[in-house]
Amino acid sequence: MALFAPKKTRTARAALLRPRPALTSWLDRTVKNRGLLLRLLLVAVAAGLMLLVLEAWRAPFPYRLGDRPDHGIAAKVAFQRINPARVDQARSEAVARVLRIFRNDPDKLKQLEALPQILRSSFTQVALAKKVEDLPPETRSAFGLTTPQQPAADGNPGDMNFEFQTLQAAVSDAGMGAGKRIDELLSEFQRFIEPLVETGVADPAEIKRLELPSDRPILVQPVAPEDDPQRVLPIDVLLSEMLKETGRLGKTWNQFSELSTTRTWLERWLRSQVQPTLVYQEAEWNNARAAARERVDEIVARYSEAGLVREPLPTPTPGDDDLVVLRAVSDAFKRGDLLVEPARSVDETSLEVLRAEFEAVERHVAPGQRIARVVTVLVILAVLAVVNGYYIVRYEPQLAKGVSRLTLYLAVLIAAVGLARLLSFDPWRATVIPLIAAVMVFAIAYNQMLASLTALTLCLIITLSTRVDLGQFVILVSVCAAATLPLAHVPSRSSLIKVGFGTAAVYFLVSWGTGILESQSVVEVWSDSTLLLHSLRGAGWCLVAGYLVAGSLPFIESNFGVVTDISLLELSDVSHPLLQELVRRAPGTYNHSMAVATIGETAADRIGANGLLVRVGAYYHDIGKMLKPQYFIENMTKGEASRHERLAPAMSTLIIIGHVKDGVDLARQHNLPQPIIDFIEQHHGTTLVEYFYHEAARQADRQPDHRTDAEEANFRYPGPKPQTRETGVMMLADAVESASRALSDPTPARIESLVHSLVMKKLLDGQFDECSLKLSELHEIEDSLVKSLIAVYHGRIKYPEQKTA
Repeated sequence: MALFAPKKTRTARAALLRPRPALTSWLDRTVKNRGLLLRLLLVAVAAGLMLLVLEAWRAPFPYRLGDRPDHGIAAKVAFQRINPARVDQARSEAVARVLRIFRNDPDKLKQLEALPQILRSSFTQVALAKKVEDLPPETRSAFGLTTPQQPAADGNPGDMNFEFQTLQAAVSDAGMGAGKRIDELLSEFQRFIEPLVETGVADPAEIKRLELPSDRPILVQPVAPEDDPQRVLPIDVLLSEMLKETGRLGKTWNQFSELSTTRTWLERWLRSQVQPTLVYQEAEWNNARAAARERVDEIVARYSEAGLVREPLPTPTPGDDDLVVLRAVSDAFKRGDLLVEPARSVDETSLEVLRAEFEAVERHVAPGQRIARVVTVLVILAVLAVVNGYYIVRYEPQLAKGVSRLTLYLAVLIAAVGLARLLSFDPWRATVIPLIAAVMVFAIAYNQMLASLTALTLCLIITLSTRVDLGQFVILVSVCAAATLPLAHVPSRSSLIKVGFGTAAVYFLVSWGTGILESQSVVEVWSDSTLLLHSLRGAGWCLVAGYLVAGSLPFIESNFGVVTDISLLELSDVSHPLLQELVRRAPGTYNHSMAVATIGETAADRIGANGLLVRVGAYYHDIGKMLKPQYFIENMTKGEASRHERLAPAMSTLIIIGHVKDGVDLARQHNLPQPIIDFIEQHHGTTLVEYFYHEAARQADRQPDHRTDAEEANFRYPGPKPQTRETGVMMLADAVESASRALSDPTPARIESLVHSLVMKKLLDGQFDECSLKLSELHEIEDSLVKSLIAVYHGRIKYPEQKTA
């Protein structure tokens, strides 16, 4: 296009020799350019968010399950790690140490305290009775005087009367009288049952149900809140066990010389009179177990952080078992201890130890080192931003100048890096899903070159922020290349699925290949099931990414303002409401649109542009004419007077130009995608409505006072000029198709001359200055349009008229 540039004047040539503006002048212009400042601010905010996503102040954790370090991994620093298995064991032990909890029933305990008074009554009845039959039945039953008993210790037969007389003699000594004797016995009995009142009595059936071992204590809660709980063995609260020779009561008989004379009958009486006072507190026991479990967790939380024991530990104090628990749940490692043996696979336990060692190293990183790391990451991001930014500004100006588009682009970058880091850990290891999805989206929304450059940037950032592994970088770059290359066009959703299968195959082969190259023994690689599993899993994630992008295609198109071949084929259906309305209201315009679509698609395919996009854009480029169809010549019938004859040229120009705005409004009302709206806006560019301009100029020449009515700027379309090769092709196809209809004798030579003159006129008018059409491509377009129009207006043999008989 520079060949047709106007000749430079003397002033212009002199301007080339002037010194270029200083840096301060450039900065001044930059500060005044608010749009540029806004975009720079947006990039700066994105860089800050990227630093947060990358956690630039700390090193990445590089180890994963299945890694095989050839030389092993040794501890860089000494550290003490909380062992989850030991924590579970400590919880279990703490819970197991919780004793069963019992509490005395106050009412029943009062009955136990009232036993001396009850016994006084029973002894009095025995002392006053003349024979055993005179005793009340309940008293006889309490002392066991209802059935013959075993022979007495002195060898006398077990006669019930004998038993009665012996007991009566014990409670009513003739020398001191019955009342005084009973007082003496009750005094000793009061001291004898003190252990019963102190701890209470348990129900044997309850003890049996709980399956309490005889050597494990139980906890007896006091009745009074100020008293302390008591730890006693089950045998110490079971009456039958307490009355045995070795029991708490049985071994004290020798301390009560007077009361021991009634031992046989008193033990029977106690068994019949004493009721269990201890009630099992299951809810309290469960709460105590939960508290014991929480106590361990509290100690671990208090003295640990991120799986490591805090340093330094406090000085232990007597009676403080916190440090005992802490030592029981932690593993101590010294600097140089082997964490993973050479050539041994990293398992889950080793991975937890490595993570603890990693966190311990991070503890010792000084703030200055962290700042230096952030600055380093920021420099790397700046370098990558400059590389990508240069390409975008140079070759994707629409992306660089559009704040919303740039925001969406940067948001996808940050989201891809964040998700990739999040999914890079075990058990997912799904770094490729957000990476491939982002690359495929950029290839669909923009082009393969931008997608490839962005993919390289993402692969570098993800590798440096996850594992810092060259093999992983090779795998990611290979997969991205396999995802980008086939996406020049998206003819169907199945093509995205095929891309997913292709990337899966590439991932598997490259992953397996890097494993072979990194190993000294091929045999080990073939027998390494872990490598095979990871390769298959990564290939599966590639398939997931393909299906994810295929399912999200409508959202991608709407958010990025692009159309794929799938959507274009849907829009090319002539049953679309807009096209149906166009053919009904403006049939001439409809036929014109169909003709433009035919010749435009052929020309676009000729230069390698998107012919389908040109065809669909041509279908809709003149839909605005349906609102005022009678003002456009293609919709007028032969002999019909033109409505413009009664209008001023300026008014007619406004009506003609208005079909662009009307078409854009109709397209947006029917939710047509932005690329199709671009065809409506740009198919006339800023060209001149020549007929009415010249008519206005003639009128102005006849009326000198109205020369301002013929200013050229008032008779030009508002634009914008074509921004893409496809809209440039559309402009030429629309112009030549309309002009060719005015040829009275459309011979090939006239068609060729017409097309060439129109192409040169548009070129010299600067209509292609903002699109990427080259002169060679314009020549190809011109040749294609000529051939298409010649085919449309080809001649036929005139058949002789049929003679009548």
